[in-house]
Amino acid sequence: MNISRKKFVILFLISGFAFLFITTSLLGSTGPRGFPKSPDSLLLLESPIAWKRVVSTIIVPIKIVLIGPLLLPSINFLKEDPPPPFIGIYFIFYWTILASIIHYLIGKLKRS
Repeated sequence: MNISRKKFVILFLISGFAFLFITTSLLGSTGPRGFPKSPDSLLLLESPIAWKRVVSTIIVPIKIVLIGPLLLPSINFLKEDPPPPFIGIYFIFYWTILASIIHYLIGKLKRS
């Protein structure tokens, strides 16, 4: 892989936040936001609008990888509506580790 790890992680973080913002804005019922609000689900949308249900079902595997671990250890943490910086810091920490592992594995596959 010709891209440095630092650049890969930065691109991964930007892409992750863009994906989260776009999916939340398009599929959410509370309008454009960076993070889902209370009536919106983090993973699957139960919308009466058919195209929103279909798109939500298609992207749920990606969301499970990107934000699934946020749901597991701290379900009560999200129900208390924490300030967005805490969620953003968690995403940055988790996505940096995830991007580093992906970069390492791609580099290892390319060498062999």
